[in-house]
Amino acid sequence: MQFEGIWTPIVTPYREDFTVDEGALGDVVEQLIAGGVAGIISAGTTGEYYAQSFEERAWLAAKTHELIRGRVPLVVGTGALRTEDSIEFAKMAKDVGADAILVATPPYSVPTGREIALHALAIDRAVDMPVMLYNYPGRMGVNMDEETLDRLGRSPNFCGIKESSGDINRLHLIARDYPHLGLLCGMDDQALEFFAWGAKGWVCAGSNFAPEAHVALYRACVVEGDFTKGRAIMSAMMPLMRVLEQGGKFIQCIKHGVTMRGIPAGPPRKPLLPLNKDDKRSLEEVIRTMNTAIAAIEGGKK
Repeated sequence: MQFEGIWTPIVTPYREDFTVDEGALGDVVEQLIAGGVAGIISAGTTGEYYAQSFEERAWLAAKTHELIRGRVPLVVGTGALRTEDSIEFAKMAKDVGADAILVATPPYSVPTGREIALHALAIDRAVDMPVMLYNYPGRMGVNMDEETLDRLGRSPNFCGIKESSGDINRLHLIARDYPHLGLLCGMDDQALEFFAWGAKGWVCAGSNFAPEAHVALYRACVVEGDFTKGRAIMSAMMPLMRVLEQGGKFIQCIKHGVTMRGIPAGPPRKPLLPLNKDDKRSLEEVIRTMNTAIAAIEGGKK
C-alpha cells in the first residue's frame, strides 16, 4: 500500500453532552473527500481515541468506513498501553473493513527498540494488514530507533511511517537508510523539508478544516515539483503551523477550525477544555489570512 497524498486524522465531533454527533461526522467526511484528501485515519490522537472506550472506537471506525463508501482508504489506529489491547483494536479494524492500521509506540512504559518492534510484529502477525507506523516521542517518551526499524523490515506490511519527532536528523535517517518505508510528514511545520527529502505523504490534523491548503502544498511540491511555489504556500501556512504545534491547544484548535467551516465539532473531552474567546479570534484571523494568501498564490500572484 502506498501512503501518498494528504491523510487526515479525523476529529470526533461531540455534542455538548460529549456524545458523538453522527451527522457532523458525516459532514466532515464529505468535506475531506471533496477537499481532495488521499485517505482518512480513525482513532488518531486528533480523534481523541485516548478518551474513548473500546466500543466507541469500534463504532467510530465502522461508521467512518460506512460514510467513506470506498471513495478513499481508511486507516484505523491501534494505540493502547498494552500489546494485547492493540491487537484487539487491530482485529476490530480488520473486521470493520479498514484498509490499513496505524501502529504507534505504547505510551508511558518507555519500551526499548527491540520491545517496540516485538509489539508491532505481534500486531502484524495477528491481522496481516498494511501498517503505517507512528513515531511520536513527544507523546510516547521514546523513539522508534534503528533497531526497531531494522527488525520491522522483516515484514513487508510495514510500508509507511508518520514521523513526528521534530528531529530533522530522523528525517534524514529514514529517507536515506529506510527507503522501503513510505515517509510521511508528521510534524506540520516541517512539511516542506519532508517533501524536499522525498516524502510523498503528509498526515496533518489541520486538513480537517483546511484540506484545500494542505493539498495545495502537496501538489506544488510532490506532483508539480515546484518548490518555489511550495515555499510560498508554506510561508502562508506557517502562522497556522505555529499555532497548532506550539500553542498547547492542538485538538481544540482543530475542532474550532472545523466549526468555522460550518460543521459543529463540539468541545474536546475532558480533561481538555474548549478555546476561550480570545484564542478563537486569534485562530480565526490566522486561518483567514492563510486562505487569502494561498488563494492568491494558486491564482498565480506570487
